[in-house]
Amino acid sequence: MGTPITLTVNGKTVSREVTPQTSLVQLLREDLRLTGTHVGCDTSQCGACTVHVNGQAVKSCNMLAVQADGASVTTIEGIAAADGKLHPMQDAFRACHGLQCGFCTPGMVMSAIDLVQNHACGTETQIREGLEGNICRCTGYHNIVRAVQQGAAAMK
Repeated sequence: MGTPITLTVNGKTVSREVTPQTSLVQLLREDLRLTGTHVGCDTSQCGACTVHVNGQAVKSCNMLAVQADGASVTTIEGIAAADGKLHPMQDAFRACHGLQCGFCTPGMVMSAIDLVQNHACGTETQIREGLEGNICRCTGYHNIVRAVQQGAAAMK
C-alpha cells in the first residue's frame, strides 16, 4: 500500500500512490515515462536528474516523491513551447554545441534556466560556479558557458 500524492508535472495534474522510499526521479522516469530526466549517480553529485520544483532547480534523485506532493514539477520535456519550439536555453545549447554525448544535457539545461531566472549569472565565473553541481564528462564546459550566456540573453 502506498501513499497517495498529487502533483502537477509539466502543467498536468498527476495523482499516484507511491512507496515512502520512491524518489522523484523514479516517479518521473518509471511511472510517468518522462525519461529525459537522467539518473547518473543516485547521490546528487552529477546533476543529470535536475528538474524544477516550484520554480527551483532540484536534483530529483535526492528528493522523495512524497516531498513533491502538491508541488509543480517541470522536466526537460516540459520547457519547450506547445508548438514544439525549443526553449531559448535548449536552442542556445544546440547553437553553441554545448553538448556531446547528451547525457548531462537535460540536467545542465534545467540548471542553466534556474541560474538565469533565480541567480546572478552575468560573468563566466558566475556561470561556472552556478553549474558546479552538474558534471559533464565530455565538453570541457567552454561551449556550455557560451550556451548559458546566449540562452540568458535570449531569455531576457
